[in-house]
Amino acid sequence: MGAKAKKKAVMKNLKKASAQFSTSKDATPDFLPLEGGPARDLLKVEDRENKATVLYIGRIPHGFYENEMEAFFKQFGTIKRLRIARNRKTGKSKHFGFIEFESPEVARVVEECMHNYLMYEHLLQVRVVPPAQVHPKLWKGVNRWYQPLDWVQIERKHHDKERTLEQQQKLVAGIMRRDQKRRKRIEAAGIHYECPEIVGCIQPTPKKIKFDEE
Repeated sequence: MGAKAKKKAVMKNLKKASAQFSTSKDATPDFLPLEGGPARDLLKVEDRENKATVLYIGRIPHGFYENEMEAFFKQFGTIKRLRIARNRKTGKSKHFGFIEFESPEVARVVEECMHNYLMYEHLLQVRVVPPAQVHPKLWKGVNRWYQPLDWVQIERKHHDKERTLEQQQKLVAGIMRRDQKRRKRIEAAGIHYECPEIVGCIQPTPKKIKFDEE
């Protein structure tokens, strides 16, 4: 088959394919193959990031916490959940958190508007978190406000607990030992200071009485 015959066959196939899709009720195909044959549609790939509703908020300044953050970001849209990472012992903010909106469009708008937004000398870092990267335990305890431990009460309870005689003697011996080291450091510095005496409650151990053998 010559070149002209091949060209006629290709043009014939193109006209035939275009005629079929022009008479059909379906939508116009995305492209027609150059070598002839039936027209094809592009594969529709679902964009997962378009469904992302969770945002990562980094470099959160001091004082911009749950209530302030919710009041600020609700101007963009409805907030479903909000969580700031906090220290388990002290309850202080770790300066990053997560926000979940109801609409993916709102999440993208917030990312575009608030990324590198200057707030209290901090540039906020706002990123959309894809659904595949959202950890299942991300929102654990989100509705439960964290109460930091009262270390004063814990230390007071530890200090006032009842001790045995041996424990009390060990405690006072440690105090006296540290006091002696403090006195030596003061003398080595050339400071003339009379340190007050520490009155301990160590009871003298009873002496063993030896009885003469008869």
